[in-house]
Amino acid sequence: MGRKLKSRLEVAGIYLVVLIMFAVILYPLLWAVSISLNPGTSMFSSKLIPDSLSLEHYRWLFYDPRSDYVLWYKNTIYVAVLNALFSVIMVGLVAFVFSRYHFAGRKNSIYAVLLMQMFPVLMGMVAIYLLLNLVGLLDTFAGLIIFYVIGGLPMNVFLVKGYMDTIPRDLDESAKMDGAGHLTTYIRILFPLVRPILAVVALFTFMAPFMDFLTPRIILRSPEKFTIALGLFSFINDKVGNNFTMFAAGTILVALPIAVVFLILQRYLIAGLAEGATKG
Repeated sequence: MGRKLKSRLEVAGIYLVVLIMFAVILYPLLWAVSISLNPGTSMFSSKLIPDSLSLEHYRWLFYDPRSDYVLWYKNTIYVAVLNALFSVIMVGLVAFVFSRYHFAGRKNSIYAVLLMQMFPVLMGMVAIYLLLNLVGLLDTFAGLIIFYVIGGLPMNVFLVKGYMDTIPRDLDESAKMDGAGHLTTYIRILFPLVRPILAVVALFTFMAPFMDFLTPRIILRSPEKFTIALGLFSFINDKVGNNFTMFAAGTILVALPIAVVFLILQRYLIAGLAEGATKG
């Protein structure tokens, strides 16, 4: 009887912790949705669900001629897609080299990658700013994408390399015996097996431009090139008035492309795990 009671108390404690975590995560989200549906511009409301719900803020974001929200959205998706694409390509190839080949300076290079993870990328922002200005990439999407790709390279390479090290090298040797080259071995043999971890890299690098404010603020200058974080900041940084309800509506819509990409990559993640287990 004592064991059953102890087991029930443990289960009840686990459910209590889960409910508390769920409430902490869900409450701010519900409050943001409530503010976005509340007419007016104030973020203060005595009720979680307003007496009158309105979609006027969402309509204003997409249909009002004074709104550049759609342009900010397009800019951000453009940067996010290219960032994820180039990050997956570069990270996969660099991790393949570190994991599968022994060359002069390999050990020191790995230590350098580990060392670079200890320092935030923003420490070199001044040098990066001057370099982008020197090569004419300041205030361009190319400069912003290069910063994101290079800045996330150390951590992502270390992550993918660790995953790739668990794959037996016999697969590489078999491919070489069949006449496969280095690139063919990576694309045809290793890439299907490392898709799960590359899907994680793609998801995180896709999310970065949606969440980041400081980097675009430093690199981008032209309003027509603003990402969604920069654009939404103008709603709450107006010298005349702050529109928190419009800001809330804009932030709610940011989650849509991230959720879509997550669902797509989740399918590839499961497929990659099943395929890796079959081949392994």
